[in-house]
Amino acid sequence: MARQLKIGKATIGLLGLDTSLAKALREQMGEAEAVDYMYEVVAAQNYIPPAGRDLYRHALRQEYRRQAGLTTDSRPGLTIKILGPGCVSCNRINAMIFDILQKLQLAADIVQIHDLDEIWRHGVLNTPALIINDRIMSSGRHPSSSEVEQWIRESVDQDSVS
Repeated sequence: MARQLKIGKATIGLLGLDTSLAKALREQMGEAEAVDYMYEVVAAQNYIPPAGRDLYRHALRQEYRRQAGLTTDSRPGLTIKILGPGCVSCNRINAMIFDILQKLQLAADIVQIHDLDEIWRHGVLNTPALIINDRIMSSGRHPSSSEVEQWIRESVDQDSVS
């Protein structure tokens, strides 16, 4: 199972990220050692373009620091996840989010998750579901455009206060 990580401006699924991160945390590796180990595991299971090595290392370092409870040197952007089987409701929510982001002139990483195991890992039992910055905003229903717009505005406001 590939877990997604923001590498530069893209969100990329990486095989081996969860297991290498868990081992680095469990063994309480130092930051440099953890990043080297995680990069080695991830590079063995995923294609990493030569020009992207530094970006991958930086993203792995950020994720390690975040999971270890250390401070990070950059603020996370707006991340929106749409969870569901890829049905008509999921597609409508996706289109609605694009319209709202365009109206608000905001950028966000939008991730659609169709895998049931991954959906359950997020604590969602009913789909479609909408998660904004790791907070479940709706589950089992199609939220209105005004609700989603308000949630996005609140998430952006919280990010600017943090």
